[in-house]
Amino acid sequence: MFNNSSNVDYLVVGLGNPGKKYENTRHNIGFVALDYIAAKSGFSINKSKFQGLYQLTTFKGVKVLFLKPQTFMNLSGDCVSAFSKYYKIPPEKIIVLHDDISLDVGKLRIRTKGSHGGQNGLRDIIAKVNSQDFTRIKIGVGDKPHKDYPLADWVMSSFSGDEKSKLEIPIKNCLCATELLVGGNPSKAMNDYNS
Repeated sequence: MFNNSSNVDYLVVGLGNPGKKYENTRHNIGFVALDYIAAKSGFSINKSKFQGLYQLTTFKGVKVLFLKPQTFMNLSGDCVSAFSKYYKIPPEKIIVLHDDISLDVGKLRIRTKGSHGGQNGLRDIIAKVNSQDFTRIKIGVGDKPHKDYPLADWVMSSFSGDEKSKLEIPIKNCLCATELLVGGNPSKAMNDYNS
């Protein structure tokens, strides 16, 4: 439908780890949110290139590339930077959906720039695109239950039934927020959906 000479308006990235064993873990909530956006918008993210699954489509009147890196979380930047370079998408037009342990389950926070905050996927994207100036939609997955609980084990754990029900609203809000962001309305997205 489009080629790399086409102007791609936005790159929307959901972070996670590939493979069945990671499907319902906290770390994969970015994949979950992106799949929800795709399902509600009538497209699939199933094309493969640059170590990622992607779909390039018209979304809310603009050309948007939706991407699920398949590199594993800590190397997400390899895939994101490859797509951003190939399609000439600047950092300011990249939106990343990801898990955030500093937010309770059910909370959502949108930021137009900032540090990685300890999230290794963001850390790698910042390093590989050489910028912090991309938008993040942070999806709360809750903090580890006690300070001695290994962080890697926590983010690879599954949500409880109660937590899953709390995720329904923020996942739906990821769609609404993404629509506003690609429409050039970050302030409204933050005002309406930051919790």
